Amino acid sequence: MALPPLSDLLDGLKVVSLPLNTRFRGVQHREIAYIEGPCGVGEFAPFLEYEPDEASRWLAAALEAAYVGWPEPVRDVVAVNATVPAIPAADVPRVLARFDGCSTAKVKVAEKGQALDDDVARVAAVRDGLGPEGRVRLDANGGWGVDDAVAAITRLAAFDLEYVEQPVMPVDDLARVRRSLAASGVDVRIAADESIRKADDPLRVVELHAADLAIVKVAPLGGVTGALRIAEQTGLPMVVSSALDSSPGMAAGLALAAALPGLEHACGLGTINLLDGDVVERSLVPVGGNLTVAQIDDARALDPERLERYRASAEREAWWRERVAASYEVLAAH
Repeated sequence: MALPPLSDLLDGLKVVSLPLNTRFRGVQHREIAYIEGPCGVGEFAPFLEYEPDEASRWLAAALEAAYVGWPEPVRDVVAVNATVPAIPAADVPRVLARFDGCSTAKVKVAEKGQALDDDVARVAAVRDGLGPEGRVRLDANGGWGVDDAVAAITRLAAFDLEYVEQPVMPVDDLARVRRSLAASGVDVRIAADESIRKADDPLRVVELHAADLAIVKVAPLGGVTGALRIAEQTGLPMVVSSALDSSPGMAAGLALAAALPGLEHACGLGTINLLDGDVVERSLVPVGGNLTVAQIDDARALDPERLERYRASAEREAWWRERVAASYEVLAAH
């Protein structure tokens, strides 16, 4: 794709600060910039600590959405999971109630400042809430070391886990955890997230037999087309997840999930429920545990009143304009 002029991106840039109803990744507000082009709106929302090189992939995804468009879907309906942050076990029923009809839940574990007992209590509450037929998956965000991961997963396996996502960060350690669990007879699958989306060589996960599944997110992989390429190259079953997106960004995730040749697992595309505001009239929320491709158009129709309500301060808007320019320079250099 030929890059559009930077001035075009900055002239129409819109920046918002959306409140969260539950603290997530250490933040209470999600700052997001929107770029509009001939194919619609693209969401640019790399987390605040990301440097331009990493953020440039998120800009590529936003430009794909705004100026290129997405592949045709091969399915009309995508099942999604509930997301349970690192909250006290007593708060789990309140969070699960936000996710209409979801029979799968992803539970955050290995939170800094918390103990394994906190994780056990939270996962137990989720299992109770979903019942024996529900699916429970865990996400550690690389928060454990190898020995701690093996010990924790061995203990948490009692709750009949679908898989554990990124228990450790280095891909070599991920492979060690997977081998150790298998040698101990602990039948829990391992999923790779950061080992794919943050890696210089995402295919090392396959070469080292480090994971059973891959978690893919559109923005960190540079767009839907880039994520589809990774899916084809790894050959692993895919779970499409969001990056705490608003509805326009979630629409890109839904477009990817709808375009994957195979989709065996519920996707992490229900996190709109963690936001306490959105920029469209009809947010991309699951109904009966599912999203439909038909919801994509509404999810990209920016609402002027909501954009104004959640508009970021002039200082933050200037910061995001500089960030777009810095990320653009990286893309132009490539």
